[in-house]
Amino acid sequence: MLPTIPFNKPYLSGPETRYIEEAVRSGKISGDGIFTKRCHQFFEEQLGFQKVLLTTSCTDALEMAAILLNLQPGDEVIVPSYTFVSTPNAFVLRGAKIVFADSTALNPNIDAASLEALVTPRTRAIVPVHYAGIACDMDAIQEVATRHGLAVVEDAAQAIDSFYKNRALGTIGTLAAFSFHETKNIIAGEGGMLAINSPELVQRAEIIREKGTNRSSFFRGEVDKYGWVDLGSSFLPSDIIAAFLYAQLEHLTDIQARRKAIWQAYYDAFHPLAALGIGRPAIPDYATNNGHMFYLICRSLAERTALIEHLKALQILPVFHYLSLHTSPYYADKHDGRALPWADHYTDCLLRLPLYYELHADLQRRVIDGVLSFYQRY
Repeated sequence: MLPTIPFNKPYLSGPETRYIEEAVRSGKISGDGIFTKRCHQFFEEQLGFQKVLLTTSCTDALEMAAILLNLQPGDEVIVPSYTFVSTPNAFVLRGAKIVFADSTALNPNIDAASLEALVTPRTRAIVPVHYAGIACDMDAIQEVATRHGLAVVEDAAQAIDSFYKNRALGTIGTLAAFSFHETKNIIAGEGGMLAINSPELVQRAEIIREKGTNRSSFFRGEVDKYGWVDLGSSFLPSDIIAAFLYAQLEHLTDIQARRKAIWQAYYDAFHPLAALGIGRPAIPDYATNNGHMFYLICRSLAERTALIEHLKALQILPVFHYLSLHTSPYYADKHDGRALPWADHYTDCLLRLPLYYELHADLQRRVIDGVLSFYQRY
């Protein structure tokens, strides 16, 4: 029997366990140790972020963003319906009302052209999600936000090393959240990061991350003692997590080159499916591809279900992705009733294929042949 091809396989670049041991031997494995500082320096110096703070997850980074925006019950936040639950949940926890936006016909990103009609006097923020690491139309989003005095929080969970008009995703909005979950390009098992692009929010972000205390200022010698000065929680990760992450960051170029090569091989191989109406990822001229995921867009839910079963029979494990949140059990009765057809379309039809560093050519060929053999019947 052929070996199973999983959807994802975490990749070890090499020094991860050595760096973890180094962190332990340093005598400090709680937050903000030597490897946390190295990770911060990498993002700020290599990728041009003004200020970053590692967090225990992208979810925590989003929750920090919601606190930083001082959201009050009844404030409105515009979020795409086609996203992971962490995106709106961070703002719901602050009492915000979520106003769901549809995706575009081009790709699952938020429809920037629909935003103006969704803004009300209660709107406080827009949260674009860079799905598959492909940039949303940030000029259009920023234009609406600037005109109405709104914050923009980039959900860049999947967008490490991806760009919008030569600007790194996560450096454009007021704030941005990244993920280093094991399914991402650069991983730490769990883990995340908040990027802070408004200097006036930096000090408060440090306080929120440190349980509402000015502990970071104390350790820098800026105050002679620290105390409870604001809202907060324990958002900073262990330095063991940062040690693993830093080993990955050192190999960012190699990891990215490999993932992009796998992505391109899929894209080229599935060109014939376009004649059948099967969609492939679409990348606008203003965006770059970071090789985070490769997906197909089937013509119906029934077709996608059949394709999944076909591939599973071949020991290949694809996955479908998000479910439209405006129809979710928790939020359906809170949604304003608007139809969001493209979000529903991707919910029913989008299928993610295996993509990980060690998906060697022979394994990828099995995936490609499996998909093509399914569509030979059409």
